[in-house]
Amino acid sequence: MPIAIKDSTIDITSEKLTKELAKEFTKYLKGGEFVFLYGEMGVGKTTFVKYFINEYQKINNLTQTEITSPTFSLLNEYQVKDIRIKHYDLFRINRKEDINNLDIFEKDNKLITLIEWPQLIADKQDIKFITLTFNYLNQLNDRTVDIKV
Repeated sequence: MPIAIKDSTIDITSEKLTKELAKEFTKYLKGGEFVFLYGEMGVGKTTFVKYFINEYQKINNLTQTEITSPTFSLLNEYQVKDIRIKHYDLFRINRKEDINNLDIFEKDNKLITLIEWPQLIADKQDIKFITLTFNYLNQLNDRTVDIKV
């Protein structure tokens, strides 16, 4: 199923659709990208990240590992061949000043940075980023993701 990625809205009501989107998304990220994931708690951000990282592992002939939310650790890091993936969850950050200590904007062409709750970042340092906004629809029965490049 071909999925439009750039500047589009995609139905992710089922987990299968979320997995298909994550699989398609791996074709677009090669390193050096920052991806901001917006959306309410439970809308599918971490599920998307899980399928994205697992697909990246799969296409690189690596064992798929368990992907968990870094809500308490703030950062989980994965090495997939020569690409490093940093998955931040900033939900527990209380002060925007605390973000400065996380070195979120490390620039490296062998790094993909995925950030949940990026609205807590005051200074985005003029970086180019991809925005995924996860939404509930129809009284929480359906979900979509809006992609802006």
